[in-house]
Amino acid sequence: MHYWFTIAGEAFLKNKIVWTFIEDICEALQKDIHKYKTFEDELLTLKTITEAKTIYDLEMDMRGVQKWKADNPGSVRRMSTAPEMPNNANEYRNKWLSIKESDEIICRVFCADHTYTTLKITVETKADAIKVQAAEKLGMDKVNELVLVELKSNAERLPFRDTEISIPTALTVNGRIFIAHVDHLDALTTLTEQEGPAKGTGHQLEEFSSQDFAHHLTLYGWQLFHNLDDYELIYHVFGRHNFNEITANLDVFLRHFNEIQYWTVTELVLEKSLSRRVQLLRKLIKIAGHCKDYQNLNAFFAIIMGLSNVAVSRLSQTWERLPNKIKRTFSQYESLIDPSRFVSPPDRRLNHRRYRIMVSKMSPPLIPFMPLLLKDITFAHEGNKTYVEQGLVNFEKMHMIAQTLRTIRECKSGTISALEANGGSSSGAKLSATTATTTTTSSSSKSAFSQQLQQYIQEIKVIDNMRRLSQLSHSLEHRKL
Repeated sequence: MHYWFTIAGEAFLKNKIVWTFIEDICEALQKDIHKYKTFEDELLTLKTITEAKTIYDLEMDMRGVQKWKADNPGSVRRMSTAPEMPNNANEYRNKWLSIKESDEIICRVFCADHTYTTLKITVETKADAIKVQAAEKLGMDKVNELVLVELKSNAERLPFRDTEISIPTALTVNGRIFIAHVDHLDALTTLTEQEGPAKGTGHQLEEFSSQDFAHHLTLYGWQLFHNLDDYELIYHVFGRHNFNEITANLDVFLRHFNEIQYWTVTELVLEKSLSRRVQLLRKLIKIAGHCKDYQNLNAFFAIIMGLSNVAVSRLSQTWERLPNKIKRTFSQYESLIDPSRFVSPPDRRLNHRRYRIMVSKMSPPLIPFMPLLLKDITFAHEGNKTYVEQGLVNFEKMHMIAQTLRTIRECKSGTISALEANGGSSSGAKLSATTATTTTTSSSSKSAFSQQLQQYIQEIKVIDNMRRLSQLSHSLEHRKL
């Protein structure tokens, strides 16, 4: 029981079924303790766990219900003032700063004519309940014939199951929630705001050095990574509706990866000046390099994958003007995302071999390449049965999944402090070593520069429609005949 509690942590403390089980065991032990003295140690362990549960419940009461906003373009944002954390902030960060199932979130639900209603719901509210509330506020009848759907920027429609939760946080970068009759989904059209920006922000980027940008990107990425619970990966792969558990923090972290990836492409295809586009390309490669130095591998690969996007890679005139040294550096970076194996067995641990070798040489803390970790769990889940003969649990499959979760916990280990809202310097072992020479002011200084850069990163606007990105790319450099 103690090992279960130690490993599962918060997931153990908040699970009602687990605590019903523990209460039954405690009651049985209390009855038998006089007959069997050997149960004293077990009873003491259970009392220790029960005390931890009491403290956890008090802490969550102190935290209260946090309010979030997901009704504007951009990522999910906190509306409540961040609660003041205890001194041992790293231990409590997940409890206090992460999104919880009982937190309130504001979101918009659109109709086919682009009118909308704004709802305030809890993160754990199911799609069916959102549908009922939206239909009532919009004056729509025949609720049983309505469906809640995500409309992506490319007009793809993704209906939600009635049992789905974490709806507002699970949207794609420019996706929006629509409600429509089940037979009229084809009539849904995208909103103007889903098209993304019409102008780039190159002039703003010129104000920030590559290292400063990577530094603040890492601080923000670390906050998002540290907020997610590793069990959210299981809920994500197996289906959160099967567990009735939210994946909001993982959703926000994955969205951040996609935002950075599409931001890289967006900025380049919106820059019409060839010379300025070359300078921007050079700067993005440098930012990626600094992210790698800071061990922010999630942002590093987001930028590199963005630069490898066909809308960017086809800009031959732009790449030709890039210095050879920068080209070679990018080629080295790009080789790290090569998914190829160099051996014959189809072992998931042997794909992306260059990346895995690189990570094995790093010491935590670090921000891992999350899409690959999800791919590992998906491979283990879909490639292996959960139960084997006679209904026995397939522990080999469980060990494969546990290894990935263990990797996440190792990445979070170490000491990283000063992740305040002003985005100051980190004091972590690896981050401090690489940020010692940065021109960014200290974490205690709430400079306008620091706030401006942090705001830029948190409010990135992108184009995530590949057709439009491709059109913009071809308008810059026409295809050679």
